[in-house]
Amino acid sequence: MNYIGSKHKLSFFIKNAVTETVGTDLSNLVFCDLFAGTGSVGRAFKPLVKQVIANDVEFYSYVLNRNYIGNHQELMFEEQLSFLNDLKEFEGFVFHNYSENGKEGRLYFSAENGKKIDAIRQQIEIWKKSEEITEDEYFFLLASLIESADKVANTASVYGAYLKKIKKSAQIELILKPALFTLNSNKHQVFNADSNVLIKEIKGDILYLDPPYNKRQYGSNYHLLNTIAKYDVFEPQGKTGLRDYYRSDYCKKNEVKNSFRELIKNANFKYIFLSYNNEGLMTEDEVKSVMSTYGKYSLKTTNYQRFKADKTENRNHKATSTVEYLHILEKQI
Repeated sequence: MNYIGSKHKLSFFIKNAVTETVGTDLSNLVFCDLFAGTGSVGRAFKPLVKQVIANDVEFYSYVLNRNYIGNHQELMFEEQLSFLNDLKEFEGFVFHNYSENGKEGRLYFSAENGKKIDAIRQQIEIWKKSEEITEDEYFFLLASLIESADKVANTASVYGAYLKKIKKSAQIELILKPALFTLNSNKHQVFNADSNVLIKEIKGDILYLDPPYNKRQYGSNYHLLNTIAKYDVFEPQGKTGLRDYYRSDYCKKNEVKNSFRELIKNANFKYIFLSYNNEGLMTEDEVKSVMSTYGKYSLKTTNYQRFKADKTENRNHKATSTVEYLHILEKQI
């Protein structure tokens, strides 16, 4: 999935920094990814640690992490995927409000794919309510739908707007593909909560923080993924069909520093790692000032080729160089 701020390509840098600071053997440690997004960092540490705690306030993110982190034992899913892929198309909420030929004229999906999303999403819910699938299977199937739908979305990476014409990749038929997760014997925890609230209720050894850097609210940029995940009834607003969404203090210049200070103060973790960059709302000195108050502070940096969506039919991207900061705190608890 193309995702703003994804740390997938930085996971090696992050793992090296963690092992250099904490030690190479992480097998008895609890690792928390508090702003998990699509879960790329938690997934990287899942095979290495005793337990991963993953959290994100956005529900689509919770679904992805409930699958990729929470699921850890084998599922038999081939027949379910085959059945869902063979379903007859249905003109439901996604088709009418977010698809080609729908009543609202929003072009997030082709007509066929919008109807297919509706049919699959409704069937998953029917199975859940009739207890024909387990909770693990439910989140696996939902995550598979979110990932598969994103691949045929008619957008320039985010859902803040749709393209004016259905591009070639969005014309491809949606095929539900499995959102495969790492198998292991450890049980993990996944939450859907405000990070500053949850931090008071959890504890562990390594806390990884990747909060929003700037004013972009994830709830608006990925609102349609929340709609597919929740599949609730509401009145979409405006040209883009927005739903009510959570507004993070980490996206507000006047709030971010206080929220960050409270988070660090309340964190019951010995080692804290913060990913941030030189374009963030907090400056390097502001982050250092907060973290160094609570223990031994250090900093690692790397140059990083970040990608910005280019609003063309080809979904091209423009590379832009930025400095990725990894702020490190060995906290005095």
